[in-house]
Order: sequence, then C-alpha cells, then structure tokens
Amino acid sequence: MNIILAIVLIVVALAAGACAGFLYRQSVTEKKIGRTEEYANTLLQEATHKAEEKKKELILEAREEVQNARDEVQRMRTELDKEIKDRRSEVSKQERRVSQREETLDKKLDNLEAREESLNAKYKEAERIEADAQRLHDQQQDELQRISNMTMEEAKDILINRVQKDAYRDAAVMVRDIESHAREEADKKARNIISLAIQRCAADQVAETTVSVVALPNDDMKGRIIGREGRNIRSLETATGVDLIIDDTPEAVIISGFDPVRREVARIALEKLIMDGRIHPARIEEMVEKARKEVDNQIREAGEQAIFETNMHGIHHELVKLLGRMRYRTSYGQNVLQHSIEVSHLAGIMAAELGADVTLCKRAGLLHDIGKSIDHEVEGTHVTIGADLARKYHESEAVIHCIMAHHNDVEPTTVEAVLVQAADAISAARPGARRESIENYIKRLEKLEEIANSFDGVEKSFAIQSGREVRIMVKPDDINDAGTLILAKDVAKKIESEMEYPGQIKVSVIRETRSVEFAK
Repeated sequence: MNIILAIVLIVVALAAGACAGFLYRQSVTEKKIGRTEEYANTLLQEATHKAEEKKKELILEAREEVQNARDEVQRMRTELDKEIKDRRSEVSKQERRVSQREETLDKKLDNLEAREESLNAKYKEAERIEADAQRLHDQQQDELQRISNMTMEEAKDILINRVQKDAYRDAAVMVRDIESHAREEADKKARNIISLAIQRCAADQVAETTVSVVALPNDDMKGRIIGREGRNIRSLETATGVDLIIDDTPEAVIISGFDPVRREVARIALEKLIMDGRIHPARIEEMVEKARKEVDNQIREAGEQAIFETNMHGIHHELVKLLGRMRYRTSYGQNVLQHSIEVSHLAGIMAAELGADVTLCKRAGLLHDIGKSIDHEVEGTHVTIGADLARKYHESEAVIHCIMAHHNDVEPTTVEAVLVQAADAISAARPGARRESIENYIKRLEKLEEIANSFDGVEKSFAIQSGREVRIMVKPDDINDAGTLILAKDVAKKIESEMEYPGQIKVSVIRETRSVEFAK
C-alpha cells in the first residue's frame, strides 16, 4: 500500500515538474520570438531605408547619363551639320570645275576637228606626191636597166655577193688577229702550267700486254703441267678462267686472258705449283685458292698505296678495292692504276697554279677511270660505269661530273672537269705512254687524210707525227689566206666528231703561191 502511494506521489511529482518545465520553456520561447520579431523589424526598416537611398542614387545617375547622352547627341548633330555643309561646298566646287573642263574640252574638240580637216588635206597631197615619186622612181629604174642591160634582181645579187665576200674576208682577218693574240697569251700560260705539271710528275711508263709468261725450270715440266690426258691443264684453266698456251717456246708457258686479275691468279698459282712439284687437280684447286687470296691482298694493298700516294683519304673501302684492281688493268699497254695516280698529280698541280679546287681535281683524277676495273663484268662504257660507282659509294656530284666529262660524254661545266680532262690527255699522249696495234694506227692515219681530202679546195693532205698532226696543202686559186683559217677550224671539228683518238691532233693548213718565169 505504501509502495503504491509512493509511486503515485512520484508520478504526481513528475507530472507537476513537466508542467512547470513546459510553462517555463513556453515563456522563454515567447520572449525569443518577441526579440526575433523586433530584430527582424529593425532589419526591415534599415533595408527599406537603404533601398530608398539606393533608389535615389540610381535616379540621380540615370538623370546624369540621360543628360550626358543628350549633350553627346547635340555635339554629334552639330558636327554632322558642319560636315554636311563642307561636303556641299566641296560638291559645288567640283561641279564648277567639271563645267569649266567641259567648256575646255569642247574648245579642244573644235580645234581637233579643224586640225583633222587640215591633216586630211595634207595626206591627200602627200599621196599625190608619193605617186609622182614612185612614177619617177619606176622611170629611173627602167632607164638604169636599159643602160646597164641588167635587171634589178641581177644587180642585187651582184651587190650582195660583193658585200658577202668583203664581210667574209674582214671577219676572217678579224678572227685570225683575235685568235692569234689570244693564242699567244694562252700558249704562254698553258705551256708554263703544263710543263710545270709534267716536270713535277715524271712517272715511268711500262708497256703491258694481255698475256703473262711463266718461266719453267726445264721442258719436262710442260708434260707435268698438261697431265695425263690433259687433266691438269683443264683443271687449271677451269679454276682460273684463262687459257694456257704450251707450245715450242723453250722453258716457258704463256697465260692468256683479257681479265688481268684472273691472269695474275693463274700466274701465281702456276709458279707455286712449279715450285711445289706436286701437280694434280686437287693440288691445283688448293694453289688457285691461295693465289686468289694473295691477289686480293695485293689488290687491297695497291689501292691503299694509291690512296697514300695521292693523299686522298676518306674514299669508300669498296672504291679502294676497285682502285687496286686497276693495277692489273692496262689501256693501250699503259697501266691504268699508274695512269690514274699520274692524272691525279697532274690535275692537282694545274689546279694549284690556276687557283681551282686542288682536292677535288686530285680526287676526280684518281677516280676518273674507276669504271675500267669492272668494265669486263658490267655492260656499258667505263665512263658510265665509273659515274655509277662513284654515285653508289657517295662521292660528290662535282667528282661524278668530272668522271662523266673526262671523255666529253657530257659537256664539262667546271674548271676542275676541264683540268681532269687535260691531265688525262697529257698522261695518255706522252711519248711511250701508250701504244696501239699497227692496224689501228694505219686506219687512224688513213681516216685523218680522208677527212682532210673531203673538203673543197684541198690539193693534198699528209698525216704525220704518228697521227698527231695532219698537214693540208690547198689550191691557192680556190682558197685565199683568210679561208685557210676557216678550213682549219672545219677540219678540226669534223675530226672531233668522227674520230676517237688519245690526246689531240694538230691541223695545219698551208697555202702556197708560186710565180715562175724563164730567162731567155
């Protein structure tokens, strides 16, 4: 019972506390709400006041901008009125000027019409005078033709022929004088340069052929070289690609072949076989292989020696090998590698004297015949092959042009190309440098005389100096002194276009007048 009462009391107390707390909280909340409303009203009043002030400021600013706009419009209107006034004034001036020009043009037009009438009258008078002059000219021509018994066309032809002969003679005399003066100066300079170049490069020349001779210790060795039923000689010819000629020549075997490298390989292999004494197919193949390696080393060393002699470093190693191959290549009996080295030196010396590119001349001179190293293996001339090789191994266009131009396959356009061409001719044309077969020699002489005799007015011609000069005797009644110069030029041009020859050919035209009388 007491517990229930206590519980009831506690519940009543809690309820009373809750009611008191609720009333207190409600009172506090109402006070906060009141303060909040008061603060809000204050803010509202301040905002309204500020808004009113802002409104007044904006109205003032708007009024100022409107006033400024009105002032600007007024100013622009004033300027526009002034500009319109100025333009109207300018237009008025232009109109007055145009009116004045129209009046002036009208006056000039009237004057032109008057002049035109005057000119028409003068033109008619001139036509009448011209007709009278033409009539008098025709009468004079008829009278001249009657007196001279010659038509006008015939007189013109006679006059033109005389003028042509006089002009031809004067031109020939002038050309002769100019060329003689230029030749004197050029010959002096050229002789100095070429003699200096040849003096400083006096290389020995040794004639070479397309055969090699191998000495034998005795004639019994010939049988061992031939072998049973010729098996040894067949094996050697097959392995080397050359022909072995074993004849009645005592203690000698001849190796024949157009490829000089193969011929050298065969010579070395045969000498090794003779020294070894054991000659049979297997031993032949072994010796040929050793000889080929030895020749390859000699080729490489020859190319490097040529590079060292000319001081032309930086050449591609494949070109160095091809240079070495030229050691075993001949042209008219002249060793091509020695010829190339000599051309390099000659071209370099002449380039130094003339102020040209010495390095380019020496490099092009060394490589100008590089195509001859493989011309037995590749189709085409050695010039084209050499240019392709130089281009393949990254030589400069200047060097390629010198190679292409050294036989006039293309026209030389640089001083260096001309110098390489001249050095090549000097090296090839020196006495003893080259030789040719008697048949080709005779054909060249006959061709020279045939070309000389093909011209009108030539009485006799003689090829002399081993075909390096042709002397032409002309008929004095058909060709005068001035005409000999023209004839020499024409003959030289025909020789250049129709013949191939080393060096140069001198053309001498001789005119002789004889007067004969007998004393009785």
